[in-house]
Amino acid sequence: MNILKRSLALLALGLALPLKSALAVCPVCTLAVAGGVGILEYYGVDDIISGLWVGALIVSVSMWTINYMNKKGWKFLFRKPLVFLIYYLATLWPLYSKHYLFGGKNYVWGMDRMLFGIILGTIVFSLGAVTYDLYKQKKGKALFPFQKVIQPVGFVAVATLVTYLLTSF
Repeated sequence: MNILKRSLALLALGLALPLKSALAVCPVCTLAVAGGVGILEYYGVDDIISGLWVGALIVSVSMWTINYMNKKGWKFLFRKPLVFLIYYLATLWPLYSKHYLFGGKNYVWGMDRMLFGIILGTIVFSLGAVTYDLYKQKKGKALFPFQKVIQPVGFVAVATLVTYLLTSF
C-alpha cells in the first residue's frame, strides 16, 4: 500500500504543475501515441513500455481536451487538473479493479511495472511538448515540419528504447 501512496503522490505532483494553454497537442500526435499503444499491446511488449505509451496518450488526450475547452470558452475552477485527473482515473481504475495494476509480482524497483511506465510516459511526453513550446516561443516558428508531433512522440520513442535496455536484463 505504501507503493500506491507514493505513486499517487507523484501523480498528484505532476497534476499540480501548471500547464500553459499554448501546450495544445494536436490530434495527429494523439493518434500516433494511440497507435503506439495498440501496436505494443498486440506484440506482447513489457508492461513498462506499454505503460510509457499509455501515460503519453493520457497527457496527449488531456491536453487536447483542455485546448478544446479553451476554444469553446469553457472555463471553471481547477479545469486543467480536473481534466487530467478524470483521464488518469478513467485509465487506472479499470486496470486496478481487474488486478492488472498491483495484481501480482509484476514490479520493477518496488513499483508496479505498468504504473511505473505510465508515470514515466507522462513525464517524458510532457517534457517533449514543453521543450517544443519553449523552442517555438524563442524562435517564433518550428524548426521543421510536424515538429509539434515528432518531438513529443520522439521523446517517448527514445524513452522506450532506453527503458527497454535498462529493464530487459
